[in-house]
Amino acid sequence: MLVPIFTLKLNHKINPRMVAIGKYDGIHPCLTAATQAGKVFIHNPHTRGQRPAAHRLSQSTQDNDISLLNINQAVSCLTAGTLGPNTTGHTLLVGSQTNLLAYDVHDNTDIFYKEVTDGANAIVLGKLGDIQSPLAIIGGNCALQGFDFEGNDQFWTVTGDNVRSLVLCDFTADGKNELLVGSDDFDIRVFREDELVTEMAENEVFTSLCHMHGSRFGYALANGTVGVYDRTARYWRIKSKNHAMSIHAFDLNADGVVELITGWSNGKIDARSDRTGEVIFKDNFSSSVAGVVEGDYRMDGQIQLICTSVEGEVRGYLPASKEMKGNLMDASVEQDLIREMSQRKQNLMLELRNYEENAKALPGVSEGESKMGVIPANTQLQTALSVRRATESQRAHIDAQNLSGCVRVPIIPPKDIPVDLHIKDSFNVQTCLKIGGYLNTQFHVFEITRQLPRFSMYDLNVDPSAVQPTGKVTFSINDRPQRVVMWLNQNFLLPEGIDSPDITFTALRGGGLLKINMQPSGEITLRTDDIDLAGDLVQSLASFLAIEDLQAEADFPIYFKELRATLTEVDEFHSVHQKLTAAMADHSNYIRNMLVQAEDARLMGDWRNMKKRYIELYDLNRDLINEYKIRSNNHNALLARLKSVNQAIQRAGRLRVGKLKTQVITACRDAIKNNNINALFKIMKAGTASS
Repeated sequence: MLVPIFTLKLNHKINPRMVAIGKYDGIHPCLTAATQAGKVFIHNPHTRGQRPAAHRLSQSTQDNDISLLNINQAVSCLTAGTLGPNTTGHTLLVGSQTNLLAYDVHDNTDIFYKEVTDGANAIVLGKLGDIQSPLAIIGGNCALQGFDFEGNDQFWTVTGDNVRSLVLCDFTADGKNELLVGSDDFDIRVFREDELVTEMAENEVFTSLCHMHGSRFGYALANGTVGVYDRTARYWRIKSKNHAMSIHAFDLNADGVVELITGWSNGKIDARSDRTGEVIFKDNFSSSVAGVVEGDYRMDGQIQLICTSVEGEVRGYLPASKEMKGNLMDASVEQDLIREMSQRKQNLMLELRNYEENAKALPGVSEGESKMGVIPANTQLQTALSVRRATESQRAHIDAQNLSGCVRVPIIPPKDIPVDLHIKDSFNVQTCLKIGGYLNTQFHVFEITRQLPRFSMYDLNVDPSAVQPTGKVTFSINDRPQRVVMWLNQNFLLPEGIDSPDITFTALRGGGLLKINMQPSGEITLRTDDIDLAGDLVQSLASFLAIEDLQAEADFPIYFKELRATLTEVDEFHSVHQKLTAAMADHSNYIRNMLVQAEDARLMGDWRNMKKRYIELYDLNRDLINEYKIRSNNHNALLARLKSVNQAIQRAGRLRVGKLKTQVITACRDAIKNNNINALFKIMKAGTASS
């Protein structure tokens, strides 16, 4: 049984997923975590009494080993590591929804303090691609941004939705790190610098990612699922009724291969094999797990797995010794496993006994009669998929003369992704024999798996009065029309006999038409008012035809009109923000002067004037609070508009493939920086700013 080698009770609560270990003096590891009231605590038991309070850093009144870093904002992410090329100690990086702070804990100084308009939901520190210096990469409102040691913006790109998790990993095995991004749209995107390498879809929001080894990485979803990928292949996944709060890779059983360590919302810690997902270790906290990290916290040359809870409990575990290999769990856990397996065995034995009893011939009953109701072993469950406008409720039909069954179930995928349908059909068949009135009951279960194509919510039945789409994207390929027809058959639910790439669909999910046309020259035109659908179609077709680079011309009048209005609103919100900031600064100066006058009146015994000044101060404070509420609402509205702008850049990029996609995203950002709106729309339409 593996037990903690040390346990700490810190008198500070810990925010989930905001825990790190940093050697800020280059020698001593310090546990760092975000806590309440916009503060970060740094636990350093190695140099007690040698930390004078200065600048942002102050000594905790509850624990002598803890220093508090005042951020004065709600912390949204943090990490620690080597950022500068010539620094001896680690740098602490703290992100909020408006700023990123790089802090030198050892010298109590800010390295840089940058405003980040898209916020910082997740952060990772390390080298990316061919960029020489380490970067602090933050993911926020549909955007990714990387800063070097001096606070310079060295990396920027957009992604499909709000970023929730980041990790650096040599995904392509080329000796250089790629950036893995988990976002709210259920996708993992892999970036080689600002070039999108690949995407993987799941069925929930990614909350955590961690690098295991090589190209293998672990992930956790908001619905309680954890698992492991090796590049685009999923090795395994399990789902729990609890939420995974933190995941980390650590070789706990000392076999030379890291396990996936998961901390759960119910306080459970477990370690799972990276190959099979089998649990090899369990432990429990009394409250939810906040974070899992590793470090030589005892300074004895051995790396410990360090687990923390939201209530401030900290436990450290050493990897298993040679004598303990394969026996990391205590006896009670093993007994629970034995009980679970015994219960499964008992259920299977009961099922087998039921089959045997039903198969026995009764006295006076012929063998043929005894098998009435028994379904032959070669019986199969047949399924068919079709697209229809009207959904039908589930129904079953049984004819007394001719036994038959038909079940129709409406399936509505929420987005255009391939879906594996796991169909399990179970029913009872009861037959009554004439001799003795014996009732024979058979319970049957059929299982089958079908895959729903990616674009299954598009119907070939078109209303003649439907409005024709005004948006379109046009590109050219060097391939035969038959290859495009093959792609259509693989990705849409089509009847047999479709042999032309010229086809029209009705979108059942959002309405409107989708028209696909291919010229003999290889020019393909996709007509739809849904720019997201157009991007999905371009990416899917390019992947099927193995096209590495693809240029396209696009025009979506309705969407571009909405985007132009959004950009106008962004300018208005920026203007209001500046005015509110100036007004608050004026009020702050006025309050300072008013407070001096009130104190002067108090010292001089002029109670009448003192009362008057404090009443005015009260009114000013109330006005400041109201202005803050207005400013907060304005900021939230500005963030929503900026998210729309970032998503527009991402959508314009998805209409192209490869390097041309990266060029469009970079050019769009430059146009926004220069406030050149006309150039922005020209880039989105033509793929380049040049006429």
